Order: sequence, then structure tokens, then C-alpha cells
Amino acid sequence: MAGIYIHIPFCKKACTYCDFHFTTSLKQVEEMTTAICTELDLKKDRITEQVGSIYFGGGTPSVLPIASLQQIFEKLTRNFAIASDAEITLEANPDDLNAQKLKELRQLPINRFSIGIQSFFEEDLLWMNRAHHAEEAEGCIKRSQDAGFENLSIDLIYGYPLLSNAKWQDNINKAIELQTPHISAYSLTVEERTALAHAIQKGKQKDLSDEQSAQQFLKLTEELQKAGFEHYEISNYALPGQYAVHNTNYWRGVSYLGIGPSAHGFDGHTRHLNIANNAKYLAQLGAGQLAETREELTLTDRFNEYIMTSLRTMWGTDLQKIAQEFGASFARETQQQLQPFVANGQVLLDNDKAKLTTEGKLFADGIAASLFASDEDE
Repeated sequence: MAGIYIHIPFCKKACTYCDFHFTTSLKQVEEMTTAICTELDLKKDRITEQVGSIYFGGGTPSVLPIASLQQIFEKLTRNFAIASDAEITLEANPDDLNAQKLKELRQLPINRFSIGIQSFFEEDLLWMNRAHHAEEAEGCIKRSQDAGFENLSIDLIYGYPLLSNAKWQDNINKAIELQTPHISAYSLTVEERTALAHAIQKGKQKDLSDEQSAQQFLKLTEELQKAGFEHYEISNYALPGQYAVHNTNYWRGVSYLGIGPSAHGFDGHTRHLNIANNAKYLAQLGAGQLAETREELTLTDRFNEYIMTSLRTMWGTDLQKIAQEFGASFARETQQQLQPFVANGQVLLDNDKAKLTTEGKLFADGIAASLFASDEDE
């Protein structure tokens, strides 16, 4: 089943590390909602199969008024065949999930939250310029559970200067204690044109430590596996059967629509990229035109994308699938290039499936890049 991703480009504050497309001005919420609905009309014929997942990302989708979410859902249900058991996720910040908002959200088809906790420590949240406080981080999870939202995922960040190993252990313990079935954890990276990058360049902040990040990644993996979580993708851990449907479909190459400014869509052969500019997006949709460009993927592009996404998962890279979809020469070359990583213990090759070991996960991007094909290989 296909998916739909909807990008909501609004945030209350700009986090120091974030380079996603957003604005802290909420003046155009109604206009943006109308434009998103127009785009859903214009793209309704791109999906003819059932929709198995809908994901509201951003930005901070939880800042949207309930009326805006209702308007979008009315358009979704009118234009698409949504499965009765579809996973419908709303990214949310803890400060938005108050009792009244949760009561209102219960009236919508949303059945899963992805909550941007990041840390349970107040000084860390201040350093990140997050909009919520530490007490809200814990309280929103309990309130959501009490309101009937049990399918929860929380985001945590590690690998930044304020986060000692002891504090990281406390964050892990708290996440387990709160009984959320899914945890996404990301090593902080310094992205260009962010406040963090500027502060590091000016010497006002320490640079990040790869060693710290590796240590905290390994500790997280160890502790969550002891607590019964499966490490099903490098940044994602879930209790059995609680994998994120929408994101898992990304990694498996399932088609999805991208709606909203900066959103991407993919149909298996073509990637559609929406403009990352609110004013231009609104102007083009206001004129009844799509604000997107198309990128036709070559066989090599699709092979490289499969390598990058599949190798990150616990299901691994399937050499038989490569032979079937890309050709026997791709499979032979991949098997040969895997050998050094098998020999040094970073990759396990079993039944024609290549899977990263725990050690290998520390070098996932580099290993994947070494397996990439060039256009000359087609």
C-alpha cells in the first residue's frame, strides 16, 4: 500500500541544529492549509492503490489548529482510498500535547504520535532552543497514553557536548520507563546555515565528538535490546511488531506522495520534489499549478538508493533482489565489494542477505558508498 507524506512548515522556535524547511511565523497557516488541499486535489490520480500510511511531518504539525487538520483530512478521505488500519502519524512537540489538544485530536483519524522529546534535561533543551520544558517532555507522554494514544514514538538526540554518558543513561532509562513502543535516536550533526554551525565556527560552541557519538550509540543499542527493543533501522528501535509503517515503507521503496513545501514523493522510478519556499509554493498552488520538479531515476540511481536504504535495516541488502531487479552483474559486483567488510566483521552475509553488525552500523554510510555503482556499470 502507498503512503502520503504532508509537510507542515511551521514551528514556534528555531532549534539550533535544525536545517529542515520551516518558518516561525504562523501568519499563513490558513493559506497553507488551502494550498495543501489543492495539491491533494491535483495529485489524487497518482495513487490508485490503497493508502496504508499518512505522515504529518515538518516543521511542527502539532501547531496546526484542529480546524486545519480537519480540512486536510476531509480532502484526504475524499480523494484517496485509505485503509481501515492505516497508520496515521502526527509529529508533535511536547508543549502542544496539552489535555485540550489531545481531546480534540481524538476526534481525528490520527492514531500515532512521533514526539520530539530530544532530552529529558532542562539545560539540554535550552541549549537546543527547544520550545518545551523537561517536565512537559515526560508529562505529554503520560497524558497521551491516558487520552488513548498508545502508539507513540519519541525522538532522542545524542552526541552533543552537554550530554555526559551518565545523562544519556538517564535519558535511556526514562524512555524505557515511560513504555513507549518506538524510539528514534539521532546523533547530532552540524548542518550548514544553522545556529549551531555558526556558533562552532565562531568558537562559541565546542565541536562534536565522533567518539562520544559512537559510545552513546552503542550504549543505546545495548540498553534498548536488553529492554526487548529490536534495532530494525540504524536510528530506530521498536518493540516487536511496533515498527513505523510509514518509514519502513520508505526503506523498502514503496511509493508515496509528497505534499507541502519541500516535500518529496517517489513512485518507484520518478522522484517529485516540491519547492522549499513558502511564498512560491503558495503562489503556484494558488494558481492551480504544482510547485514541483521531477527527477527521473536511472537504473544506477535506483540501485544506489536500494543499497543506502536496505543496508540500514535489520532485513539487510538482498543479493537475489538485486539480481532480479537490477541484473546479475550488479549482484556479482556487490557480493565482491562486500567481502572486505565481511572479513573485518562489519557485515554479516547469510543466505544472500548482507546485514550490518553492531560495529558495522557505526560505518553504515561509508560502507554503503563503497557499494554504490556508477552510470558506467549499467
